[in-house]
Amino acid sequence: MNNTRRIKTFIGAMMLAAAITAGYAAVVSHALHTYFALAVLVLAAVTSRVKVKLPGINGNMSVNLPFLLTAVVSLSSAEAVVVAFVSTAVQCWPRKDAKFNPQQMVFNLSMMAFASCLASLILHAAWPGMHGGSSTLGLVLATATLFLGQTAPVAAIVAVSEGKAAGHIWWSLAHLSFPYYVISAGVTTMVQAVSSHLGWGLALAVFPVMYFIHRSYRVYFGRVAQTLSPEPLVKAARAGA
Repeated sequence: MNNTRRIKTFIGAMMLAAAITAGYAAVVSHALHTYFALAVLVLAAVTSRVKVKLPGINGNMSVNLPFLLTAVVSLSSAEAVVVAFVSTAVQCWPRKDAKFNPQQMVFNLSMMAFASCLASLILHAAWPGMHGGSSTLGLVLATATLFLGQTAPVAAIVAVSEGKAAGHIWWSLAHLSFPYYVISAGVTTMVQAVSSHLGWGLALAVFPVMYFIHRSYRVYFGRVAQTLSPEPLVKAARAGA
């Protein structure tokens, strides 16, 4: 089987996984949070265009991750999938004069829909000692699932397409993006705390702090890039959030 067929097979499997999990989420999701979901959707879509270039990797990291995690924790699984799907479509849409890659778009949409849906389903499952999004363990599980659900498929498809070791590629992605997942989990906790006392409208006002985090990451990664070889370590379809 040549590389093209392997890539198409992998993307097809990703699409199938996303369709199965999203379909299940649509069946089990009953509670809707119309205004909150719309607010999170708009903010996730807008911030998805604000990106940080990862040093040594042909990919980037968007600052919309806290919104995706908030959707996973605070909304139904179906709503979380919609937020992830729309914000990813906005993020991956090519800028002016850039070439549109439908295969890459399909992969990214499928990956993000699957990762967000799986994280939400795991979070809201009836685990002993857990109470949904209010549980610290639940937030840790959701963050870990979203982290693995995004980085592992990217590493796998790069390994398939370029014949490189998947483990090395995943580590290149993971060690750069993991701190941002931890920060995003902390911001999500802040939103939950504020929301429970002052309402979700004021809770979303916490997110301007992500601008300062974004600036810090740009400065840090800029310094890291100066120490790396100009030859990219990984050519990724998408890295991080």
